[in-house]
Amino acid sequence: MKALIAMSGGVDSAVAAYLMQQKGYHCIGCTMKLYHNEELGISRAHTCCSLDDVEDARSVAYHLGMPHYVFNFSDTFRETVIRNFIESYRTGRTPNPCIDCNRYVKFEALYERARVLGCDCLVTGHYARIEREKGKFVLKKALDASKDQSYVLYSLTQEQLAHTQFPMGALRKAEVRELAREHQFGNAEKPDSQDICFVPDGDYVAAIRRLGGIEPVPGDFLDIEGNKLGTHRGVLCYTIGQHRHLGVSFPERQYVCGLCAEKNTVTLGPAEALYSKTATVTELHWISGEAPTVPIRCKAKVRYRQTEQWATVTPRGAADAELVFDEPQRAITPGQAAVFYDGDTVLGGGTLA
Repeated sequence: MKALIAMSGGVDSAVAAYLMQQKGYHCIGCTMKLYHNEELGISRAHTCCSLDDVEDARSVAYHLGMPHYVFNFSDTFRETVIRNFIESYRTGRTPNPCIDCNRYVKFEALYERARVLGCDCLVTGHYARIEREKGKFVLKKALDASKDQSYVLYSLTQEQLAHTQFPMGALRKAEVRELAREHQFGNAEKPDSQDICFVPDGDYVAAIRRLGGIEPVPGDFLDIEGNKLGTHRGVLCYTIGQHRHLGVSFPERQYVCGLCAEKNTVTLGPAEALYSKTATVTELHWISGEAPTVPIRCKAKVRYRQTEQWATVTPRGAADAELVFDEPQRAITPGQAAVFYDGDTVLGGGTLA
C-alpha cells in the first residue's frame, strides 16, 4: 500500500508520516508550493511556503527514509483561494480561505496527484477522524477538542473520505509532540501556524492591495436607522462584529452590523444588534452525498472557534437551506461557513449568504 503524505513542515504532518509508516504503508512525502513569497511582498519566513518549512518537511522525510517532492500548485491556489479571498472582501463578505484551500487544493489538486502517483490514500495532519458506518464514510471531530479541524473539512466527498487518512484525529497535541521528540524530529517544538498563510502579518487589506490591485473607497457609516454617522475607509476594511479600528470615535461603543458593497455603506450599531437566529446557507454540501428533503434538527456553528448550537436546517431546493438557531447567535457573517453536526459527526455545511 502506498500513501502520499502532505507535509507542511509542521509537527503534525511529520508525525502523520511516521504513523503511516508504522501501519506498513510505503510513504511519499510532498510539500505544496502555493505562492512565491517575494511576489506577495512578504518575508520568506513564518509562512507555510517558506524555504524553512520545505527544509523541515524534507528533513523529516529523509529521517524516515521517505522520498520527498515539492509540488507547484501556485496557479490553482491563486485561481481558487486568493481570487475568492479578494472578491469576498470586495463584495462585503468575510471568507475562510482555509476551507477553499482544503476543497480545491488539498482534496482536489493534491488528491488527484496522489491518484496519478498510484497512491492508495492521501494523508494530512488535520485533526479530524474518518470512520465507516452503515456502508457510508463519516467525518468526525478529533478527540482533542481544542485542536479539532472538522469545521474546515465539511466539503469532503464520500470518494475523498474513502481514500484519505487523518492520523492526528485520535491523538492529543501533547502526544504528537512527544512522538516527535521521541523520534528526534527537528520540528518537534515548532509553533503551530496561526495566521492565514499568505497574510502572515494579519493585514488583509494590504494583502488585497498587493494581490488584487484594489484600493478601498471611502463611504458612509450609517446607524441602524440609516442615518449618516461619519465616513469609513472602505467596505473591505471591515467585517461583521468589528468594533476596533473603525477610524472614528463615538460616545458609546459601536459594532459593524452590516456591509453593503453596492451602496458602499457600513452600518454600525450596539452589541445587541449583532444577534440573530436566522441565516440563509448556500452552496450546501452533505457528507453522505444525500441531501435531506425535510427539516432536520442538529447542532450548527458559524465560526471556527464557536461551540455548536442547537438549530433547525430547512432545505430550500438542492443547494440552499434556511438555518434557524434556537437561541440568537452573535455576528453571523456572510462568506463564512455554517457547518452542521450530529454529535461528533459532521453532516455537512455551506456558505452563509
